[in-house]
Amino acid sequence: MKPVALETITKAAQGDLYAFEEIYRTFCNFVYSISWRMSGNNEDAEEITQDVFLKVHKSLKNFERRSSLKTWIYRITINTTINYQKRKHLKTPVSLDEVGIEKFASPLPSSPDEEIQDRVNKLLSVLNDDQKICMILRNIEGLSYEEIAQSLKININTVRTRLKRAREKLLSLRKEVVPYEV
Repeated sequence: MKPVALETITKAAQGDLYAFEEIYRTFCNFVYSISWRMSGNNEDAEEITQDVFLKVHKSLKNFERRSSLKTWIYRITINTTINYQKRKHLKTPVSLDEVGIEKFASPLPSSPDEEIQDRVNKLLSVLNDDQKICMILRNIEGLSYEEIAQSLKININTVRTRLKRAREKLLSLRKEVVPYEV
């Protein structure tokens, strides 16, 4: 993802639609990817992406440049997704017993990409929102611990703790699915 020039941000904040379009084109796939991974649903991710860019357009004049534009948009995306899920009552707590091991041992989808996406989504579904967000930003989007902390406005040790607990939860699930190492 190429960085957006400061001049483009300034023009977009002043109402230049061509400049805003450049920001949109730079970040639309990124925003959609995060919202899709958090919601697990294409239609919801599309609606969340629209909401995010409406908020970005409306709030760009208030962007203080304390962080990068990318970090600022991460934060808007995460907050919008969480709020959307709360509004729609899509997120309910899931225990490992409710998920069921058979869900993880289901037949493979038709293509390797779909297989990987399906497995990642099933694994992410057992994590709480805080853990899921950190895992997505670290392991899928490739952010550093510092970038995650800045994006989520939390302490870096909180990021480490959330990632550690998420990994432990996923490892415990693996032990339930495959109880003995071969």
